[in-house]
Amino acid sequence: MINMKHIYLDHAATTPVDPDVLDAMLPYFTERYGNASSLHSQGTAAKEALDESREQVASLIGADPDEVIFTGSGTESDNLAVKGVAMRHGSGHIITSQIEHPAVLQPCEYLENKGFDVTYLPVDKHGLVDPSDVHNAIRDDTRLVSIMHANNEIGTVEPVREIARVAHEHEVPVHTDAVQTVGKIPVDIQELGVDMLSLSAHKIYGPKGVGALYIRDGTQLEPLLHGGGHEHGLRSSTENIPGVVGLGTACQLAKERLDGEQKRLTGLRDRLIDTVLEIEEAYLNGHPEKRLPNNAHFRFTAIEGESLLLSLDEQGIAASTGSACSSKKLQASHVLLAIGLDAVEAHGSLRLTLGKDTTEEDVDIVLRVLPGIIERLREMSPLWSR
Repeated sequence: MINMKHIYLDHAATTPVDPDVLDAMLPYFTERYGNASSLHSQGTAAKEALDESREQVASLIGADPDEVIFTGSGTESDNLAVKGVAMRHGSGHIITSQIEHPAVLQPCEYLENKGFDVTYLPVDKHGLVDPSDVHNAIRDDTRLVSIMHANNEIGTVEPVREIARVAHEHEVPVHTDAVQTVGKIPVDIQELGVDMLSLSAHKIYGPKGVGALYIRDGTQLEPLLHGGGHEHGLRSSTENIPGVVGLGTACQLAKERLDGEQKRLTGLRDRLIDTVLEIEEAYLNGHPEKRLPNNAHFRFTAIEGESLLLSLDEQGIAASTGSACSSKKLQASHVLLAIGLDAVEAHGSLRLTLGKDTTEEDVDIVLRVLPGIIERLREMSPLWSR
């Protein structure tokens, strides 16, 4: 093994819990373990933690705390937004894109089976949705437009503000999956103009199993869970106070660190991209400029992605071919197919996503190791004819 240092470059899949987040959470497992709905002092302490965490989440995205609903994940937030609006109406039309996360695409497919019409908008070669396509797709019975803020695989940041403006001209509410952008780039719901926004704790150094959904005041949707009427009646279930505290703390830390980390990660990302593209027949997937500061997504001619990942892992480098949610499936990424790649090209992709602990030395090691791996794999590939 050339490199004995473990280098984690899969932060788009999940992130380690920040030590400060863990410290904030721990008392709520063993000391302040009350139910936030109870009237005694333990319950009051839990309710205060719940309220403070809601304020921390709201502050990061420029929302009112009463507009933030805690959920069990980003996936649940997406489902609540898409299905919740649809079920409020009972029928109609939904607009989304071909490159959405499965947490949006599969609820849309579910709704199609229930009689809804869904339009899946195409994207250009960089993965961008054209706002004019949204305009052209809107019908009298359109109930929702759901377009992600940035793609989880290729990192392209979508023109959500322009899309929201188009949708609102027709009085259609807009949801955006911002799981990959919150905490990485500035996200302000007033500037974006969206009516609902999904986020997740474990993408920003918080715990797994907790997320949130911003719901603009006046937006109507049906709950998916029924029971005790928690979270303004939209998400019944005794609140996960340790998880919620972890999410709130992670949001507070993200707000404090945002400017510095965005600049630092962008520099590392650009150096990574510029140098990797010097490899023969290496290409960048996603938009060259309108992309997440921590995302570098490549494809290499005549390379099979799984072999590349295993070779990197042998060198202590953890990476991905795309979405962690679909990494065990053998079919080509729907995102890469949507931007015009064929199945062979799509299978030769590599996603490197940086994080707060990524260093210049880490990038140096990757840049030293990767070309040799590519060369070795190509020597064994029947698709490489150089």
